[in-house]
Parts: sequence; C-alpha cells; structure tokens
Amino acid sequence: MTLRIIGKASSINVRKVLWACEELGLAFNRSDEGPELAHNPNGLVPVIVDGDFVLWESNTILRYLTGRQGALSLLPSEPRARAEVEKWIDWQATEFNTAWRYAFMALVRRNPAYSDARQIEASSREWARMVGILDAQLAETKAFVAGATFTLADIPIGLSVNRWFMTPMSRPSFPAVEAYYERLSARPAFLTYGRNGID
Repeated sequence: MTLRIIGKASSINVRKVLWACEELGLAFNRSDEGPELAHNPNGLVPVIVDGDFVLWESNTILRYLTGRQGALSLLPSEPRARAEVEKWIDWQATEFNTAWRYAFMALVRRNPAYSDARQIEASSREWARMVGILDAQLAETKAFVAGATFTLADIPIGLSVNRWFMTPMSRPSFPAVEAYYERLSARPAFLTYGRNGID
C-alpha cells in the first residue's frame, strides 16, 4: 500500500516529509486534506497514513520512515552517531524555529499579528545568532550538519536555511552556511522540495 501524506506542499513540515521520501526512494500520494487529520490533536500537518498506521509530528515521521526503510546512512544505529544526528533535528525544532518564527511571520507571511518592530528586530537578531551556531558547526564538519555525510538532520536544517536566504531582510554573511546551501542544492530532492521558490 502506498504511503499517504496529508498536508499542503507549501508547509515546511510537510516538505520535510516529502524530501525524506525522495531521499529514501519511497512512493507516496499527497493530499491537502484527509479524515486522518483528526488523529492529530493539534490540528496540524503533516499526518501520514502507512497502511493502518497513522502518525503525526514531522520529525517523528522522519525518524519512522528512515527506520522503516533501514536507512542507516541517514540515521545511524550506533548510539553516539545517532545522538549527533538527533541533536541537530531537535535543535531545529526548538531553538532554530523559535528564533526565526516572529521575523518570518512578519516579513514573509505579512501576518498582522506579527507587526511589532522591536520583536521583528529581536527575532532577526536571534535568528542570525542561531545561523552563526550552525555556521560554526559547518565550518568544523566542512560538509553536512552532523559530519562528513548527508543525514536526516540536514532535512529540517536545510529547510530552515532556505527560509534564511528567502526572507527579505539584511543578513550577515556566514560563509560555511552559504557553502552548505550550495552543497544541498546538488541534491535533486532539495531542489524539488527545498530550494524551489517556496519559503
């Protein structure tokens, strides 16, 4: 049975799952709506349907699909290597997302609830600080977030980096992040579901 993904393809969290499926070679059908959305008490996307199994929470879905396919190159089984990957996945969902949310909603989504100039400035400053943390990590690995090879951590981080470059604002230069963005752009799945003109 083909995996079903429910959620709009413009959602950053849905795009995580779509990109992962492409990397894993997983066939899927995607729809904007479905009755299974009721399974998520938060009312958010994505939700996946894998046979009789319904799952929500994007980063958990990433881990599930990677484990289902036995893709140890994306999520290693060795505890320390796995922890290194999962650390960055969790960092993206907490510190990184929290930093850019206000500025992004103001500058890109133009949401009137996010119009406080001081908060936009504070969010932009914190966003740059988070990108600086990422830049230092990438300067050390000289490749991908968790090390020399592409892993599951690069999917959520890569989509957040895309938002960094797509948001109309002045930004400091982070050479390692800029090189990383180009490195990700050599991956067809990132061009389809990440660097595809959608912020």
